[in-house]
Amino acid sequence: MSDQICAWARGSSDLMRAYHDKEWGRPSHDDDHLFEMLVLEGAQAGLSWSTVLNKRENYRRALDGFDHDRIAEYGQEDADRLLQDAGIIRNRLKVASLPRNARAFQRVRAEHGTFADYLWGWVDGVSVVNRFTDQSEVPVSTPLSDRIGKDLRKRGFTFVGTTIVYSYLQAVGVVDDHLAGCPAKPA
Repeated sequence: MSDQICAWARGSSDLMRAYHDKEWGRPSHDDDHLFEMLVLEGAQAGLSWSTVLNKRENYRRALDGFDHDRIAEYGQEDADRLLQDAGIIRNRLKVASLPRNARAFQRVRAEHGTFADYLWGWVDGVSVVNRFTDQSEVPVSTPLSDRIGKDLRKRGFTFVGTTIVYSYLQAVGVVDDHLAGCPAKPA
């Protein structure tokens, strides 16, 4: 049965396997989790997911538990602190995006009630369930991620290109790309 697991999780670390089995592709409607994953997916740009996942707890510590209200208030002193923190990815642009994205996140919540309502509104509240049988079939972007990424950029978000957004949609279960037959595929 383990040969049916999604190829990217096969033979991976215990942390990656647990992420695949228990979190990835599971529908999330929790704004705190949605913000956390938005931060982490943006941090991944140009890197492997395992690199970011291995730093997740460091991010949690460094970013006040991913508290978007606190991060929205971050200033230069916080940016300097983060750029010195070896536990996270110390890229100036990615660090600068944190308070900007937190403020944009707050604006979306103010407009839609929750970020979840905004995000899930793109799919009428129902996950897009794909039935790919081979990892090579899974796209890196789709017209949906194009539209959402464009809208997020218009709203002031950064590090939300179509590939990052598609990965985000997979992570939070808006899109279910577990391969057909994968035991972790939500029912």
